[in-house]
Amino acid sequence: MSQPIEVDLLIVGAGPTGLYAAYYAGFRGLSVAIMDSLPQAGGQISALYPEKMIYDVAGYPEIKGQLLVDALVEQVAPFEPQYLLGHRAESLVSTEDYVDVGSHRDLTVRAKAVIITGGIGTFTPRPLPDAETYEDHGLRYFVPKLDDLKGLDVLIVGGGDSAFDWAQSLEPIAKSITLIHRRDKFRAHEGSVAKVLAGPTEVMTPWEVGRIIGDPDVTSVEIFHSGNADRRTLQIQSVVAALGFTADLSAFATWGLEQHKRHIVVDPTMRTNLTRVFAAGDIIDYKDYWDAKVRLISVGFGEAATAVNNSVVTIDPTKKVFPGHSSDPH
Repeated sequence: MSQPIEVDLLIVGAGPTGLYAAYYAGFRGLSVAIMDSLPQAGGQISALYPEKMIYDVAGYPEIKGQLLVDALVEQVAPFEPQYLLGHRAESLVSTEDYVDVGSHRDLTVRAKAVIITGGIGTFTPRPLPDAETYEDHGLRYFVPKLDDLKGLDVLIVGGGDSAFDWAQSLEPIAKSITLIHRRDKFRAHEGSVAKVLAGPTEVMTPWEVGRIIGDPDVTSVEIFHSGNADRRTLQIQSVVAALGFTADLSAFATWGLEQHKRHIVVDPTMRTNLTRVFAAGDIIDYKDYWDAKVRLISVGFGEAATAVNNSVVTIDPTKKVFPGHSSDPH
């Protein structure tokens, strides 16, 4: 195991709440690291619906999910946080003086305080056959930059909102799009399904992926009919596996955190029952006010600021919880 990374504040979760917490921590003069199991910042938004419009963020009448993430990354950039992406937080030990968090890749971060903003937990994509072989070689689980698939023949696998959102977004960009689903019925919004069925995307049901072919990059995909023995080979350069993600909160349970219905319990300062450990965003519930939590991005932003400002006092008791407004002259 390598020497631990030492920072003032570690944020576990790189979704919108975590990114805003990193900004506010930088504003308060803290050194920050952000750990997330996904390979890029953005959390659930980037993984599941980067092209969807979001309407409940203050100051934006509407904004695409990925554009919101990009703006948050830009906002925190001047404070130079350390991004520890692709690292799943697996262990946490809190002491009176620091907190050690270990990842599944044998990385340890020693922080003076931790804020957990993990949304609904660790995301693990539901796999396709040959998935590990072709990840980063044509197989992907989300498409943060649509232009990456410009001019390609794309296969989308799935029948939910994400699959149909990708199809609509990629229709003017990709050379061709085929969407397959193992059932005749879809889980996506009826309006989205109707638009895709009326457009150029070829929708095939009930079909599944048999194997992916290529060396090293994807060149074709063999699919099979779920109801009979029919098989077809599609000439494909990119596969978007929109089968969803499983959310895992099991690591949090082993850390000794008080939980209520799979959510981390916090007090009004966003403090958990563990020393120097705070939490904010969709993953929390308020102690003794179990029906009070509103799970919105905008609420997570406020909770992030509350958590950061209270962690500042934990890190340095000579500081004040409220630092003044960012618009105040310095």
